[in-house]
Amino acid sequence: MAPSAQPNLTLTSIARSIARMTAFDDWRTRSPYYDETHDALAQSVRRFVEREIAPHIDRWEAEGELPRELHRKAAEAGILGLRYPEQYGGHSEGFDNFHSLVVTEELAAVGAGGLGASLMTHGIGLPPILALGSEELKQRVAPPVLAGEKIIALGITEAGGGSDVANLKTTAVREGDHYVVNGGKMFITSGMRADWLTCAVRTGGPGAAGISLLLIDMGAPGVERSRLDKMGWRCSDTAAIHFSDVRVPADNLIGPENGGFIGIMRNFNSERLGMAMGCCAYARVAMAEAAEWAKNRETFGRPLVGHQSIRIKLADMERQIEATQAWVDLCAWQVKEGKDRPADFAMLKVQATRMLEAVAREAAQILGGASYITGSKVERIYREVRVNAIGGGSEEIMLDLAGRQLFGGGKT
Repeated sequence: MAPSAQPNLTLTSIARSIARMTAFDDWRTRSPYYDETHDALAQSVRRFVEREIAPHIDRWEAEGELPRELHRKAAEAGILGLRYPEQYGGHSEGFDNFHSLVVTEELAAVGAGGLGASLMTHGIGLPPILALGSEELKQRVAPPVLAGEKIIALGITEAGGGSDVANLKTTAVREGDHYVVNGGKMFITSGMRADWLTCAVRTGGPGAAGISLLLIDMGAPGVERSRLDKMGWRCSDTAAIHFSDVRVPADNLIGPENGGFIGIMRNFNSERLGMAMGCCAYARVAMAEAAEWAKNRETFGRPLVGHQSIRIKLADMERQIEATQAWVDLCAWQVKEGKDRPADFAMLKVQATRMLEAVAREAAQILGGASYITGSKVERIYREVRVNAIGGGSEEIMLDLAGRQLFGGGKT
């Protein structure tokens, strides 16, 4: 849907008064990459979060999943379709990748990483279809997903493979007008609720050249799913999925047979940029809660912030966040200008996750015992540090990838 049909996201609404900036987002007013359109979007998403998410997030965390109705509401608010083609139900005209970063920032305000991971899971499941799929497949899948009526997930990781994508074991054998799929996927975000899975399978020989992408109907006979309990991202349902002779129509092939690896790789850069932005946003949430606590908590006759050691901690948290945000914005600009390179996204992800770990630790130190009791955002964010450092490519894989691309010494 075009921006003009989305009242709360339209560029013409910019002339309306925008709510006063807060400490959470005033950094954008000092950045050359953001303008009044990004502020208007931020205020719109913020109102949605305050109305539809914040009052319920603790319950969803306890229940271990988001309600499907939230996807429909987010679609009506224009969030799900942002920067997707109008012909498939999205709205992209006038919006850039910095608008996407704004959405990531605002969804982080509740301090629950599983919210963005699960609500926006179409951000990793749908792009391969739009980039490589047939027009029939795009028309069949994209509109209901962007309307919040269907949930799509991405199935790459396997129990024995992890980041070694080129050596995945799940097989798809062509039999007439169907593929027969056997194998399994592990740690799949939205895996329990997904209607469709954009799934990496082996249709050819060993290595990257034998990998294809298939769209699998998760209600098909032979598909079994098991819920995985987790340390963090608790409101995001995560599944282990097993395929036993699952028949998938050949029309569900995404791109050419044995040509799926490129579709997987092109997804990673945007995923890593989004994760890096999420790290900056959650770090700001943790810092804001720590700063508020420091202003109101008294020790030895004065507020915590009156102690030099606490001010140093807060300033150092801000230093690390600002430096990482600058790199996030630079990478986003490079994408926009067609000047990006994969090594930067790999290194950025490491920088962002290590920054989040450091900030979350110091925020917990400032809150003291309160950070160890369920209920604070810092407690939740601290538990979710590791999933950011591992998901989308571990630190070790990322740095080796960057090293090989920048300096040689191995296959890229």
